[in-house]
Amino acid sequence: MPRDLPENDDTWMRARQRAIGARVRAERRRQNLSQEAVFLAAGIDRRTLQLLEAGDGNPTIATLLRVAYVLEVDLADLMG
Repeated sequence: MPRDLPENDDTWMRARQRAIGARVRAERRRQNLSQEAVFLAAGIDRRTLQLLEAGDGNPTIATLLRVAYVLEVDLADLMG
């Protein structure tokens, strides 16, 4: 039987979005890359990357895969 989502789904989801964004930002900074270098190489909008790193928005799997590819990390590493 699948487990139910927590009562306060927004808080649970938001915490995970922030954690993913923090991992993306940390990896980008570790590689000394600018946001511009990453969003251009990934073929995404500047705002999309900004929202992703801030833990806002709702990036698609395709966006996450593009960013992971550009950063040369596994998607699983960004997801935690």
